[in-house]
Amino acid sequence: MLIVSDVHAAFAELSRVASLGEPLLVLGDLLNFVDYRTGAGIAADVYGRDHALEFIRNRSTGDWEANRRLWQRTVAGRAEELAARTREEVVRQYAAARTALIGADAYVIFGNVDWPEEMDASLSETVRLVDGQVVEIEGYSVGFAGGGVPTPARARGEVSHESMAAKLEALGQVDILCTHVPPSVGPLHRDVITGAMERSSPVVLDYLHSHRPRYHYFGDIHQPQAQSWRVGTTICRNVGYFRATARAVRHS
Repeated sequence: MLIVSDVHAAFAELSRVASLGEPLLVLGDLLNFVDYRTGAGIAADVYGRDHALEFIRNRSTGDWEANRRLWQRTVAGRAEELAARTREEVVRQYAAARTALIGADAYVIFGNVDWPEEMDASLSETVRLVDGQVVEIEGYSVGFAGGGVPTPARARGEVSHESMAAKLEALGQVDILCTHVPPSVGPLHRDVITGAMERSSPVVLDYLHSHRPRYHYFGDIHQPQAQSWRVGTTICRNVGYFRATARAVRHS
């Protein structure tokens, strides 16, 4: 099976991987609101490039209050118009994702920047949306738990720690755990480019300790200090920032 995460609108590359004929696990963040390297994405297309670049600068320093002020300035008097244009871009990107995955044996969960309801409306007839499900793939029981951790951004794909804990507990024992977020292990959620300790999931770490899956795959952290780590007997692996690498990880 092939595994990717953080597609962020790299749909031509996703289509190439999907065409290889192997089971494809997509671990969230199909949408691209802002590429932190270039500023490209929905934010620039709808709110303007200057808005996107200022957002990136504030995000890199963790200044959420500055981004709240930026948002208020940008949408003043135009909130409904900009919300409608944003939704149009979200729907357009999910339509491109649907096209990329047509005919693939694909299993998809949502990430923190995804819009779960719009994802479901766009993709449910094309791929298997498997959040909170256990599926047998190539002889392995694979449990899926989508969503991001809570942040001041309050993104649509974020879920509370309590909801994530309940979702994981309902999976029970599996061979492979797939999430969007990393467990709270320092080297797995420290971004070496920003120098920041990005948010991570303590309840995912608790699950690894209590249920001991053989493998844990995840994404979310684009430039992690460590791509792989052991938690007890579990091999944990960040499957990468697909928009930048265009490479899938093959489970073996």
